[in-house]
Amino acid sequence: MAITQAMSTLFKKDLLLGDHHLDSDNIYIALYTSSATLSAATDGYITSNEVANGNGYTTGGNALSSKAVTENSTSGVFDAADPEWTSATFTARGALIYNKTLGDASSNARGAIAILDFGGDFSVSGGTFKIVFPAATANNAIVRID
Repeated sequence: MAITQAMSTLFKKDLLLGDHHLDSDNIYIALYTSSATLSAATDGYITSNEVANGNGYTTGGNALSSKAVTENSTSGVFDAADPEWTSATFTARGALIYNKTLGDASSNARGAIAILDFGGDFSVSGGTFKIVFPAATANNAIVRID
């Protein structure tokens, strides 16, 4: 799956205000269907069409584990373990990485970090749905600031 990512405009502002602590806040990833509007232009807000609760998915998504904020060349990068949902049966088109300490996936009042567009629907039936994050480098990290 080729992932296209876009950083939320609001996230950039929140960083300057010192609102995000990516190494210690609760950073989550929620999955969305093809009916969702996935756009950083709307500050990363997605207010409906999250993958339904059940069948291996819990509304609100999964907490990202093994989080790290590091320097890579001239960039600051955020990385985490690749999220996965086991014993899953669902279809997803994209995802929202968000700071649950500041907001939640359903209201998106605050906390949106990045939108991931999978470029099409991806389905799993009784298996593992896994998102493989790119290498945490200045050119590839899922969340990076140059």
